[in-house]
Amino acid sequence: MSVSTSFRPYRRGLAAATLVLGLVIGTSACGSDMSGMDHGSTPATPPSGSATGHPDMTGMPGMAGEHEAYSGNGLSAQEDGIRFAPASMELPAGTPSSFTFKILGADGAPVTTFEPDQTKLMHFYLIRSDLTGFQHLHPTMAPDGTWTAQATALQPGQYRAYAAFIAKVSGQDKPLVLSEHVTVPGKADTVALPKASATTTVDGYKITLSKEPMMVGMAHPLTVEITKNGKPVTDLEPYLDTKAHLTAFHDGDMAFAHLHPQDGHGGHGGGSLTFMASLGKPGNWRLYLQFQTDGVLHTAAVTLAVA
Repeated sequence: MSVSTSFRPYRRGLAAATLVLGLVIGTSACGSDMSGMDHGSTPATPPSGSATGHPDMTGMPGMAGEHEAYSGNGLSAQEDGIRFAPASMELPAGTPSSFTFKILGADGAPVTTFEPDQTKLMHFYLIRSDLTGFQHLHPTMAPDGTWTAQATALQPGQYRAYAAFIAKVSGQDKPLVLSEHVTVPGKADTVALPKASATTTVDGYKITLSKEPMMVGMAHPLTVEITKNGKPVTDLEPYLDTKAHLTAFHDGDMAFAHLHPQDGHGGHGGGSLTFMASLGKPGNWRLYLQFQTDGVLHTAAVTLAVA
């Protein structure tokens, strides 16, 4: 089943593990990773994410890459005295739902001031323990510090919810990615992680990953080629002020990583993209590549083996 459907950039020059690259997209209903994905009829301009003192920054150039990388691997609910506090650890199955949470400071009070990151004040992710059911959403914040993410229907199973943000605390920026386990009740039909393949198609686009090995202790590029009808794509539209967005989840512990394109911000562009890869754990990672054409956001799932 082919499906159409972000996150601050990491600083260049990070160490990378040796990578054996592969790409897979689920092509049947049971093998698809896209259940509940934020995709399909997604408009060219994503929903606004606003907070006190900051208007929505969508489409403004130069907003990506101005802060340090997020701290941690996303497997903790609390770091540097800041806590990710969901209102509930459960979401219903098979129906759209709202996931609400607060970001609490060391004093237990809600944090309400945030810095924009890739045009948004909050990036929120949901993914099931078998690395399916990916959703990347942009919540909105109420004056009392309550964030609300509108999730599309989810299949039963154990999920992890991630909040990625830059909080402003005592005049200092705190770039963090925090997470908690979330349960969707019901019988879960888990999906085996697809095997690696160098190419795939999604919505008529062919995606090819480079195969060059990457050495530990050195930053190496990961090249993604996007073509259609045998020709390079030249009409990629800005998505969160970048030409493509790539996030990764580690098979097993669900550690989080973000790979940012090194091809500049904003504007239309071609389908040959270079990402700086830095995945610090061996084993399989599931990558989600998001790119936009003609106002439609497309998502491809990638299985990446790290030696």
